[in-house]
Amino acid sequence: MTNAEDLIDKIKDIPAMPNVIVKALGIIKDGQSGTKELGEIMAYDQALTSQVLKLVNSAYYGFAQEITSVSKALALLGMSQTRNIIITVAMKPMLTSTGGREMWKHSLRCAVACEYLADKVVVADTSDAFTIGFLHDIGKILLNICNVSAYHRVKEMVKNGEDVIDAENSVFMTNHADIGFLLAKKWKLSVLLANCIKYHHDPLASSMPEITTLVYLANALAHDEVAPFDEKMVKEQLGLDKNEIMAYREEILERANSLFSTLNAG
Repeated sequence: MTNAEDLIDKIKDIPAMPNVIVKALGIIKDGQSGTKELGEIMAYDQALTSQVLKLVNSAYYGFAQEITSVSKALALLGMSQTRNIIITVAMKPMLTSTGGREMWKHSLRCAVACEYLADKVVVADTSDAFTIGFLHDIGKILLNICNVSAYHRVKEMVKNGEDVIDAENSVFMTNHADIGFLLAKKWKLSVLLANCIKYHHDPLASSMPEITTLVYLANALAHDEVAPFDEKMVKEQLGLDKNEIMAYREEILERANSLFSTLNAG
């Protein structure tokens, strides 16, 4: 048994994936279902409906006319974008209650960065990239649940210059990438998503190094100050040099800020 598995066994209240996400992902995976079924799910959750309408009318999506019905919003957004909004809105309480506003903000930024970079380098579908970026740090939820004060100690170590994986390993004997991978399996997330969660700090160890490097880079760009990243590896895997990347970051942050303000997160 790994240290991550041991830790998961000790946590009595492992969070379930919010039910609305389970249903929405199930419908999209089904292939036979469509926007009508997604609309029916959302009809039972008024808070989700209002957030979707608010977001679809925001500068982030930039539609010309005001959209007032869920069915019209879903028709314009399509299945994948709708999934992204549902995941973003439905995960907010879990992320903010365990990791605080800081984790919510970083998750949104990383999602936007993944989506933006995927459009530039074409190693993944942009909608899939958004979901992967948003959920890449879900392991931190469990570490926070396990011991809030210990995770605060990890954050202090990181502020003092220690690598986050090293800090977590020294405090918890495991880290958010390994335990996040186990949570992704428990939630029955896709193999691609689980793989990116496990290896987003070590992309070359992944069987899907290009897309995992995409998440690795997005994660580095999503911090308030750009985290150090392996420029040579990023160039080899994605074909991007540092000047291009830093130019992209300005637009990424602008788009992310638009998303924050719409969701009252910024």
